[in-house]
Order: sequence, then C-alpha cells, then structure tokens
Amino acid sequence: MEFSGIRNNEVVGIVLRLTIFGAVTYYGIKWMVETLDPTKKQKVEAQKRAENLMKKIGVSNCEKLTEYEMTIASHLVDPLSIQISWDDIGGLDDVVTELRDTVILPLKKRDMFAQSKLLQPPKGCLLHGPPGCGKTMIAKATAKEAGARFINLQLSSLTDKWYGESQKLAAAVFSLAVKLQPSIIFIDEMDSFLRSRDSHDHEATAMMKAQFMSLWDGLVTDQACYVIVMGATNRPQDVDRAILRRMPATFHVGLPSLKQRESILNIILREEYTAEDVSFHEVARLTEGFSGSDLKELCRTAAVLRVREYIEADEEDGDTPFRMKAINMSDLLQALTKQKKSKSAAIFGMFGSPLPLD
Repeated sequence: MEFSGIRNNEVVGIVLRLTIFGAVTYYGIKWMVETLDPTKKQKVEAQKRAENLMKKIGVSNCEKLTEYEMTIASHLVDPLSIQISWDDIGGLDDVVTELRDTVILPLKKRDMFAQSKLLQPPKGCLLHGPPGCGKTMIAKATAKEAGARFINLQLSSLTDKWYGESQKLAAAVFSLAVKLQPSIIFIDEMDSFLRSRDSHDHEATAMMKAQFMSLWDGLVTDQACYVIVMGATNRPQDVDRAILRRMPATFHVGLPSLKQRESILNIILREEYTAEDVSFHEVARLTEGFSGSDLKELCRTAAVLRVREYIEADEEDGDTPFRMKAINMSDLLQALTKQKKSKSAAIFGMFGSPLPLD
C-alpha cells in the first residue's frame, strides 16, 4: 500500500507537470503567432471601430457577428457623416434620375415593388467614365439618400497573409450585407480588384475572386435579397467580363457638356463671394474638355488669388486689415491660363520628352 501510494503520487505529479507544460506551450505558441501577425493590432482596432460605427447607425446584436464580419463592418459608412447630397452634383441630372429609379426607389419602397420580380433592384450597378467626373460623389450621395447600410469595401480589407483568410473575408462581405440588408457594397477603382482573370494570377487572388463572384451571384439567399454591389471605374475594359455580367445596370459618367459645366460652376461658387462680372457661361465655354474636378481646382486657384493679393498688400503696408475680395472674371481667367499650362505640361511630360525636375 505504501509503495502503491508513492507510485500514485508520482503519476499525479507527472500528469500535473505535463498539464502545466502543455498549457504553457499552448499559450506560448498562441502568443508567438499573435506577436508575429503584423495585422493583429489593425484587426483589434477594426473591431472596436466597427462596434462604434454600428452603434452610431443603429445596428443591434453586434455580438452575433463573426470575427470576419466585424472586420468588414469597420468599413460601414455613417450616412450622417456624409456632407454630399444630390444638390451638390451638377450636370448629371439624367444619371441621378435613372439611379434613383433603378436602385434607390426599390430599396426605399420595398413594399410597393414586392409583388413584381422585374421591379426588384439589380444585384449590381457600375459607374464608369473618365476620372474626376463625379462617380465617387454619386456613390456618396447614394449612401446618404438610399436609407440602406453602405459598406465602402477596400481591397486591403480582403487581403491577409494567412492562407484561406482572404476567402473567409470575401464570404463575410456578403454574409454581413445580408444580415444588414437592405445594403449597398461599394467598390471604388473596381478594375484594380476585379480585373480580368488570366493564368498569371496568384492562386490566393484567383480563389478570392472566384469566391467573391460565387457569393455575389447567389448572395447566399433567395431572389428577394436586397443587397446591391456598386462599382466605380475609369477603365471598364479591364474589369472581368463575368463581373460585368453581374452588373446589369450601368451608368456612364462622361466629361460634362457646356451646359453641365455651367451647372457645375454654379454649384461650386454658389457659397463664394463673386463679382458681378463673373459669367459662368463664358467660363464654361472656355473650359471644354475639363472634368468636374478640374473645374473645382480652377475655382480654388481663383480663390487663392484673393488671399495672395491680401498677403502682398500686407507686406507692403505692414498692417492691412483683412477684407475678403470678391472672385472676379479676371481671377478665373488667370486661374484658367495657369491650369491649362499645367495640364499641357503634364501631357507633354507623359507623351513627349520628360519634364525637367527643377
């Protein structure tokens, strides 16, 4: 009995030591993996940001979301934080009207269109056209006006160093969108993410694209699912044809016409102090080929000229009281000359001889 007791104590001691060793090993390896994972800190911050965002926009039951869904939820957009509305978009009345009828109305009036399959919102819509013409502005206004959860998806949120994690994140995009429906998934610069597939694609990238398209087509639910994927690109020819097939509603946002440029200038300068000699029609006539962002930069340069004149006067007189000068036609023409010179120099630098660095 004494020998048996000693033996039992030894066995208990061995088991206890093995248990402690196993626990230390487990938590040690876990600590090493978390330490070596460069994205661990970003994941924790993303989950905290997601919780705050979801509380702000009124989403409950955050605890029912998976770790991957919480990571994607950090890209939710709070509609109250968006300062752009349809009134801030000039010259695109036809696009806005069609977008409202095709996308926004079926989301806001679901009961009205529930009995018709043809009146259901499309699963995807594409905004394409030259850069700087208002595609992202339209997406922001849609997020504000649609009354739907808006996920501003970024490629960096779907990439992970661990094998298989990107596919799980891609699946979480749609599972989260379904849980929060009606929802809109917006992908800016879509050609960089869902470009045409070829044999040179990395295995992980190809699998992520395949997973994304598979879930998009089915949306892991029935036809009454109110989830829309909205994309924007200035290179639609580079987007995979299978992706374009999933985006039946396409909207071309091209360079503004004369009338559209006049409307854009009116919106940009409506809250600025302008002189009576400013002619929006004349400036619009002289800016053929300009995009909306070019017109905004033109007006910004003209506004800066007012400040420059004040600074020069203050340096001469010593203590000149600040008095905001109105933007006049001369300022706009001077800014136009400067911008055209810069644009022509940039084009010459790309397609002609390289520009000097000094």
